[in-house]
Amino acid sequence: MRALQEAGVKIDIVGGRGIGAMAAVLAAVDGGAQLWETGGFWRSQPILELYRWRWPFRLLRWLAAGLIAVMAIPAVVIVAGLVVYPIALVLGMSGLDAGARFVHSFLDTLTPAFSPGALPTWIPRLASLLAAAAAVTLAVGAWLTWWRAPLHRRMAGGRAWALLGSPIDATLAIQHATDTVWRLLKGGAAIRTPDAKDLSRRYAELLAENLGQPGFRELLLVVHDMDAHRDLVFGLVRDPFRKALFPPPGGVSSRRAEAHDLSSGTQAFTADVLAAALSLPGVCDPRLVQFAPDSYWRGETHRLVDRPACLARLIEEAAAAGAEQVVIVAATPDPPGPHELRPPRRDGFGRVGEQLASAETAGLSDAVRHLHHRFQGVYLIRPSHNPVRPLDLTGAYDEKSDRVQTLEELMERGFEDAYRQFIEPVVGASGDRMAQVSRDVDL
Repeated sequence: MRALQEAGVKIDIVGGRGIGAMAAVLAAVDGGAQLWETGGFWRSQPILELYRWRWPFRLLRWLAAGLIAVMAIPAVVIVAGLVVYPIALVLGMSGLDAGARFVHSFLDTLTPAFSPGALPTWIPRLASLLAAAAAVTLAVGAWLTWWRAPLHRRMAGGRAWALLGSPIDATLAIQHATDTVWRLLKGGAAIRTPDAKDLSRRYAELLAENLGQPGFRELLLVVHDMDAHRDLVFGLVRDPFRKALFPPPGGVSSRRAEAHDLSSGTQAFTADVLAAALSLPGVCDPRLVQFAPDSYWRGETHRLVDRPACLARLIEEAAAAGAEQVVIVAATPDPPGPHELRPPRRDGFGRVGEQLASAETAGLSDAVRHLHHRFQGVYLIRPSHNPVRPLDLTGAYDEKSDRVQTLEELMERGFEDAYRQFIEPVVGASGDRMAQVSRDVDL
């Protein structure tokens, strides 16, 4: 976005899914600088812990370490004996009495420790206490997860699975995103972040009132509805495309189930859609969103979440909104070929990141292959090599260069790739022709 803005590329529509929804929401209201400036979304302290294990799992790690330490006490004593007796033997072979005294001192220490009222009693007690603390931690964590939820749905199965089924916490990511959007909206005013509905209403009003002004762009967002089993499209575009994309509430079109106009006063969903886009599928709690009683879903509460493959739907909606040229920005490099295997990750975040990166790469390839014919031009900006996978928020080790690559460096490489892959070969070579295109889109 920084490179496109510096080059003066005119963008009429911005769209996004996943973490890209954050860039789209900011860029739509002339806030793209919040992405790369110091103290902005990507250059602030919360980004290092954008996603983390839920607090019960972090506490369970320490309880497990304590349990292992307690159960290892007898083994430590045996290992100590294996060290003491060779030392005593060497001292005895040297003709010194210190070896015998050393052994007797060691035995005098162990005798009271292994008496019936000492370690044989306290080791089982401590192990039981730590196991009970682990069970209580899971129970309290599951209850707090249910109690803190702003909306509730009747669920099947035990409540403990509400915690076990979504081990990664996206709360900090959602909070950081909403705080960044609100910081842009409020300017210099010292006003705390409002609730999701109020923030969505203010954002929609600002964008609707300034649509068409320099720096303001039409917006398209796509998330997946786990209850409706379909992708949902949320957007704010100008007429006549607005009427075509978003049927009126009283219509009978089945598209009302999927398309939602963010400028509608009864559908203040921007903050909820952004939160859903930041919710990782399968490992994070989906975002619960309640529709209006007069909407297609008649006041139902649905679970919304990100889906890597919905990029194709986003590009399709951009075409329906009148986009003639598309610039797709992705962090995933081209699919690997022979002799490009990377060692599989053992850690939990690494495994999730591998699955997301693979799904996003395949989804991007499919979307470009099947939808490129709907546009006059499709331009793809992506790195030739990127060792930083999703959830590698502190950077990642690059085997090819034998060093650690950080997010800061990745953003700089993205800036250079935008110039190398799009601005110099396309904008620089055909600036006059690009200026004649009436509508442009960035995804």
